[in-house]
Amino acid sequence: MSETNGLPLEGVRILAVEQMQAMPFGTQLLARMGADVVKVEHPTRGESGRGSLPSITDRDGSEQGATFLRNNLAKRSLGLDLKNPKGAELFKKLVSSYDVVVENFKPGTMERLGLGYDTLSVIHPGLVYVAVSGFGSLRETPYGSWPAYACVPEAMSGFYSFRPEEGRRPNIGVAGAIGDIGSGLFAMVGLLAALHHKNQTGRGQKVDVAMMDAMISIMDMVAFGPSIGIHDQSLKAWPGILQCFDASDGMFVLQVGREHQFEALADLIGCSDWKTDERFSTRKGWSDHTESVIRPAVEAWAADKTKLEASRILAESGVVAGPSYEGHDLLDDPHVQSHEMICEVPVEGRDGPVHVHGNPIKFSSSPEGPTDKWPLVGEHTTEVLEGDLALGEDELTALRGEGVIA
Repeated sequence: MSETNGLPLEGVRILAVEQMQAMPFGTQLLARMGADVVKVEHPTRGESGRGSLPSITDRDGSEQGATFLRNNLAKRSLGLDLKNPKGAELFKKLVSSYDVVVENFKPGTMERLGLGYDTLSVIHPGLVYVAVSGFGSLRETPYGSWPAYACVPEAMSGFYSFRPEEGRRPNIGVAGAIGDIGSGLFAMVGLLAALHHKNQTGRGQKVDVAMMDAMISIMDMVAFGPSIGIHDQSLKAWPGILQCFDASDGMFVLQVGREHQFEALADLIGCSDWKTDERFSTRKGWSDHTESVIRPAVEAWAADKTKLEASRILAESGVVAGPSYEGHDLLDDPHVQSHEMICEVPVEGRDGPVHVHGNPIKFSSSPEGPTDKWPLVGEHTTEVLEGDLALGEDELTALRGEGVIA
C-alpha cells in the first residue's frame, strides 16, 4: 500500500457529549480516520461507560469499565460539568471551534442544559449536530421518554422474533450490542453526509438517528418477509443447509443453498450417491435430512481436520464454509493480523495488553489510523481550553476550584 496521503478526516473537529456505546463507537471510528474527537465528560466521574462492569485498573488507579475501553481510543477528554452554568457557557464558547457536536442522551437532555441544536445553531450556523437516542427527537413517537439500551430497539425491531427456535426463548444480546453499533454507524453516515452538505452550502443541520429505526433497517427481513408471503421465518423454513458442524478442535459453519454447491459437498465428503438420491432432489430435502443423514456424514469427514482446515477444503471446492472462531483464534489468524483488526493497547501495571478491534475501513493511499490509548477523565482539559479558548492559568485554576472543570 502506498501511504502518500494523510488520514482522510484530518481537520474535522468533533465535540462529543457521549456515553456508553452507540455514539462512542461511531466517533472512535472517525478518530481513527483522523478526526479530532474531544470527549466532554463530567470532571470527576467521567461518562457512564467508565462505570460499566467488568472493569480494569488504569494507570492512575481508577477503574475503567469494559464498555468504555472498547470505544474511546484516539480521543481527547475534556472534563467539564455541563450542569454548572459556567460549564455550559464554556461549552457554548467552544462550539464555534468545532465542525460537529454529537450526543446520545435521552431527547430533551441537552435542551434542559441550554445546549440543544436550536441554541447552538444560532452561535454556529454551520454546525452539524448529530443525536442518537432510542426513538429519535425530530419526529413524533410515543416512546420518546423511554430509556433504551440496545436490547430494547433490538426487541422492538423484531430482532428476537426472527428465526425462532421451538421451546427456547430468544438469546438476548446474541450479537453483542448490535443496537448500539448499528445506530452509531448510521449516525456517522449521517454526520459525513451533513458535513458534505455544509461544505457545499455553508449551512449546518441536525442529524437524528433513532436506534429503533436503525435496527428496523438492519433487520429488514422481519417486515419484508410476510409482505411477499413468507410467514415462517424460522431457520427450519429456509430451504437448504445452514448449520454449524463439529471438527476436531471446534465448529465450522456451512451454508449450501444452490444445487452445484450441494453436488460439490457430496463429492468432497465421499457421498456422491446423494446427487441421485431422491431424498436430496430438492433444497427442502436437504433441510429435512440435515440432522439424520448430512450431519453424520459431514462430521465424520471433518473428524480428523481442524475447523480451519475443513473450511479451507470446502471453500476451495466452492462450498461456503468458515470456522467458528473464539478470541484466541482471532489473535492467531493471518487475515486478522494482516488487516490489523486486533490492536494491542498496553496498560501500565497489567501483565498483558488489552485487545481492541481495529478499523475495518482501509484506504489505498492513507495510513492505518491511530490506536492511542483511551484518555483519563479530563486528561486534555487544559490542552483544549488553552488551545481553543486561550484561557490562562489563573482562569483555569479558578474553574478547577469551583469544580467546573477537571
